[in-house]
Amino acid sequence: MTDHPPSLPPLAVLSGAHKRYGATVALQALDLAIHPGEVLALLGPNGAGKSTALGLLTGRIGVDSGKASLFGRDPREPAARRGIGVMLQEAQLPDTLTVAEQVRLFASYYPAPRAVDETLALAGLGDLARRRCGQLSGGQQLRVQFALAIVGRPPLLFVAEPTTGLDVEARRAFWAVLRGLRAAGTAIVLTTHYLEEADALADRIVLLGAGRVLAEGSPDAIRARVAGKRLRCRSALPLAQLRAFPDVDSAEAVGDRVELRTRAAEALLRRLLAADPNLSDLELAPLGLEDAFLAITADDRLQEDA
Repeated sequence: MTDHPPSLPPLAVLSGAHKRYGATVALQALDLAIHPGEVLALLGPNGAGKSTALGLLTGRIGVDSGKASLFGRDPREPAARRGIGVMLQEAQLPDTLTVAEQVRLFASYYPAPRAVDETLALAGLGDLARRRCGQLSGGQQLRVQFALAIVGRPPLLFVAEPTTGLDVEARRAFWAVLRGLRAAGTAIVLTTHYLEEADALADRIVLLGAGRVLAEGSPDAIRARVAGKRLRCRSALPLAQLRAFPDVDSAEAVGDRVELRTRAAEALLRRLLAADPNLSDLELAPLGLEDAFLAITADDRLQEDA
């Protein structure tokens, strides 16, 4: 997890932030801080408050109560927003401008922007510089949105669902660019439904649920919230028998294999091999970020229903 020296105050802060839309409470007393040079992944199920939190931090909406701060200012002040880059899915590009023209236009808004060619290269748009934005695919438009977000060399970058619709190769290439920006000192706030992406990139994860922080920490710390391992294998034993084993927390069929979750992997392996000498295709792995995400959000729902 990234260390944050006392001499480096947070770039953006929500303190006791409340936000309501009619009868719907989007955020309730949310505390959140974004530090220089870190990648913060803001995760949570739909309706958890991620978009509202980003809206407050980027100045698109204001708090009902509590405080939002961006570089020590109200995020709605233009002077504060000049220090951020924002890549949002819902943004629209003009059909008639070329990619290079659009990036050049945004570069003119900043006092010391990146060179247009450098920006296009970082966003993987070098071959599309002369193409009109209206002729781009969805994935290509996402790259343009990213180019517009980074052209001003912002110290703080917000990226929402940045790799939706991208293939594996393009997604990994995008990750490499984000890592390079972070290495150069840029703080990045990432929202994503791909937990693999959060695991690969984030120094810190904040998991939201119903407008509150359910868990916060490094990916390793979040994973540690759930104990146990996942065991997959081919077995002739019926699921009912496997579920009855004292070392099994759960057992499900996954294709032609079974998946068992256990907190006593060695004892379960001995029991399985004794009961099924023909056990095959054995795979044992620790529970992952997705398991922790599901367990923490499920616990929160149970507490709300209690």
